Parts: sequence; C-alpha cells; structure tokens
Amino acid sequence: MAVFNQVEFDNHEQVVFCSDEASGLKAIIAVHNTKLGPAVGGCRLWDYADDADAVYDVLRLSKGMTYKNAVARLPFGGGKSVIIGDAKKIKSEALFRAFGKHLERLGGSYYSAEDVNITTGDVMTMHKETNYVMGLEGKSGNPSPFTALGTFLGIKAAYQHKHGHQDLSGVKVSVQGLGAVAYTLCKYLHEAGAQLFVTDINQASIDKVVNDFGATAVSIDEIYDLDVDVYAPCALGATVNDETIPRIKANIIAGCANNQLAESRHGEILREKGVLYAPDYVINAGGIINVYYETKPEGYSEEAATKHVEGIYDTLTEIFARSDAEQKSTHLIADELAQEIIANGL
Repeated sequence: MAVFNQVEFDNHEQVVFCSDEASGLKAIIAVHNTKLGPAVGGCRLWDYADDADAVYDVLRLSKGMTYKNAVARLPFGGGKSVIIGDAKKIKSEALFRAFGKHLERLGGSYYSAEDVNITTGDVMTMHKETNYVMGLEGKSGNPSPFTALGTFLGIKAAYQHKHGHQDLSGVKVSVQGLGAVAYTLCKYLHEAGAQLFVTDINQASIDKVVNDFGATAVSIDEIYDLDVDVYAPCALGATVNDETIPRIKANIIAGCANNQLAESRHGEILREKGVLYAPDYVINAGGIINVYYETKPEGYSEEAATKHVEGIYDTLTEIFARSDAEQKSTHLIADELAQEIIANGL
C-alpha cells in the first residue's frame, strides 16, 4: 500500500506502522510537522474497513493537528495515531502497553493523548511504558470539558458574527454525535436557552441528553434535514459533503468533530450559500490547549488553561472578519493563519 501518493500525504515527516502479535496491536503513527515543537495529537481507536482508510485518516488528522496547534499558538507540531480494531473487543492492558513501547521508540518526536475510544485511563496504561504521553490523570486530566467550552464559545462567536448578537435563547441547534465532548456542549447550550435536536449511534447517549436537557431525538439521517439555526457536527468527519450540503438548512456550521469538510472545496460551497463555517481545528482546540498547561514548569493551572481556551472566541472572530474582507472561505483563512504562524514562529 503506497503512502506517498495518498491524497492526504502532505510532506509528512514520518509515518510509522506498528504491530505486536501478542496483544493484537495494529497501529499507525503519523508525524506531520515539528517546526513549532514536538508533534502532539491524540490516539484514535477505530474499526476501519481496511488499512487504506486508516492511513487516510491518520494522515489527514495529523496535518489538522499541525494547523490546530499553530492557530492555538501552542509550541507543538502536529501528529496523530490510530489503533485499528473494535474497541469493544481489543482493548487490553497489553495492547496499550505495547503501543506505549512504540511511542517510546520514537524518542519524543510524537506525544500521544486520548481521542475517540481512548480514555485517560488507557493513556495512563501507555504511560507505564513511556513518558511521551499527555493528558495524564492527576495533571490536566480529561480534556473533554475544555473542548466543549471552546466549541460553545465558537458557536457564540459565529452567532455574533452572523446575527449581531450572541443570545442563544430559542436558537435551534442540531448536534450530531453525543460523546463526552458533545454531552458537555449540550449542557452549555441548554443552559444558554437553546433548543436541542440530537442523534447518535448509541441509544443510551441519546436518552441521557434527552432526559438531562430536554433535547428532541431524531434519526441518524434526519439530522441533516432539520430546519435549525446551527448544525453542530460532533461525531466523525466528512459529514459536510456533496450529499448533505443541499440538505443542511442551518446558516451556521460549528461543532467539535475533526475534518468536518469532506473536501476543501466544500468550504467555498458553504460560503457561496451564505453558511458560516467555524473551521473545525480552530473551534475544537480546547482539549489540546488544556493538555499544554500540564507541561508548564510551574505546574498545571486550570485557570490559565480556561483563559487560553476562551481565546478561541477571538480567533474565530478574526477569521470570520478576514473571510468577509478577502471574500475567501473561512477554512482557507484559517489555513493561511496557521501557515503564517508556522513560517514566522509563535
């Protein structure tokens, strides 16, 4: 299987294929860029249809982390890792210790953290074999609440730009995917008076949000057809695509999922339709910002981390203004901002 001619290959510095027969580990680590510092990005455990899908995902996600860390003004490069398999079947201490050994062999060029289907407990198991992990229990801990806060503030920034105010009372928001981040996002939105319409592949997750926040449950496919103000994609990526864009009625797309646009051209299609898109790696940077603060010599500070996360509002406001002024889609403006920071330094 070729890597260099993959559409998502972007001069990645390193792509490592990892395996361990005893534990069943099959993983890929991608280091995209380390100009601003060591590559940092979470590890995702997913049951990919084939190895090619896993390679595509890790290449795209690692590049996204380079841009995310740059725009968040963190001294990190971009990297990502994926473990291939069904989380319900393959999780074990041996698996994560084996992965930790592979991290150790990279010598610090890449630091891992939690992502989809990986908990802080799993990261602690990796930590038994390596120090090249972040988001540790007893330090910055679970990054999900910070990702949710940044996403909520990003929705407010988008609403302010689109409508001239940020009062979300009565605003209809559809939330696709109800994991740990999205649950907390729904809490923020509910407390702000928004009306929630939600879906997930897990019925228990739906029931919890319906019961806790009075949300209306809809089917997986119906989420695209709702007459809402804000569409918040919070599951896996590429849900904004040729098939869904004609169906989406929201004039704001702002959620915590990675790689929401199936292709770059979809960002321009949204702009032409008058839909304001909050670039995913900008709005969902709260988690990695929080993780950064455990590396500070003076020790982790929740207050400092929160203040940094609150800056996501201002960053998005700048991107929206530049998008209007330059008549370019917001995701291209975000990319240009990231490239400027990588070229010129923090």
